[in-house]
Amino acid sequence: MRNKQTDGISVQQIAELIGAEIIGDASIAIASFASLDTAKPGCIAYLNEKAYARFLADTSASAVILGREYAAQCPVTALVVDDPYVAYARVAQQLHPPAPLVAGIHSSAAVSAGAEISATAQVDALAVIEEGVKVGDECYIGPGCILKHGCRIGGRTRLSGGVMVAGMCVIGERCVLQPGVVIGADGFGYANDKGEWLRIPQTGRVVIGDDVEIGANTCIDRGAVKDTVIGNGVIIDNLVQIGHNCIIGEHTAIAGNAGLSGSSIVGKHCMLAGGVGLAGHLELCDGVTVTGMSMVTSSITKPGVYASGLSAQDGREWRKNHARLRNLDKTIRELKAEIRTMQEKFHKL
Repeated sequence: MRNKQTDGISVQQIAELIGAEIIGDASIAIASFASLDTAKPGCIAYLNEKAYARFLADTSASAVILGREYAAQCPVTALVVDDPYVAYARVAQQLHPPAPLVAGIHSSAAVSAGAEISATAQVDALAVIEEGVKVGDECYIGPGCILKHGCRIGGRTRLSGGVMVAGMCVIGERCVLQPGVVIGADGFGYANDKGEWLRIPQTGRVVIGDDVEIGANTCIDRGAVKDTVIGNGVIIDNLVQIGHNCIIGEHTAIAGNAGLSGSSIVGKHCMLAGGVGLAGHLELCDGVTVTGMSMVTSSITKPGVYASGLSAQDGREWRKNHARLRNLDKTIRELKAEIRTMQEKFHKL
């Protein structure tokens, strides 16, 4: 569902919401957010990074959320806070709430008589809801969603268009699943029988906690035997693959194109940047950050920042370094041999 824009709130109300100090006119009405360089009167902007400070002097915003270090430079009403980005998030939620539900089931939806749909839920066009499904209060089931037998959707959860939730999977309360998400497809489980692949039925579920957000076209596989589990407050970006039997701890963030092999365990409050890959059957403790394009091949038992991806560099320099890299083993062997020869000569003296 699209976010609905409010009719506006005053700077005073915004300040009370985020605990800000006001420098300027507290009565100004604010209708929406915009960036510093594109804002018009009636908009509020925020400044969180030094790189954008150059836009502050010429902004046409009616008010700006910023840190104290920029307050004296602000040409319009300033709302001074400790963390402008967090304040921005809170105000944006207030100014752009989700569109209100229209309770009921669309005439083109196919809903089993054995499904339990809350009277306060909205089920949109062409949704398919099978036997034994339970949809909680104030849920939104978008167009073309498929809820297979026995799955459960917690109250106030929103499934955008084209979401598929496989049989017996569980989604908690206040979750958001963006278009194309697939929950509970079969995990990648096969045994090799003398060169031929023997499919292993995947009989576990996916169990998702409360307040989880999952980006477009992300896939979370059902467990082979045990459940795949996503903890409360986890946020997952677009195009992420989470394999069978994975466990993701509470409030962990996973960015786009990350891939978690089967039976990976990720602790609480971890951050996996874009393109990170986890080999299977390993564990990350709480508080681990893995930088973009890194490959994790063994368990991490100490909180901290880990990296293995190579940063981009000048193409000619990369080609020269790569050519030397191919000869690295030979060079090291020759160097070791030369050192041994020098040591032998030294001992003869």
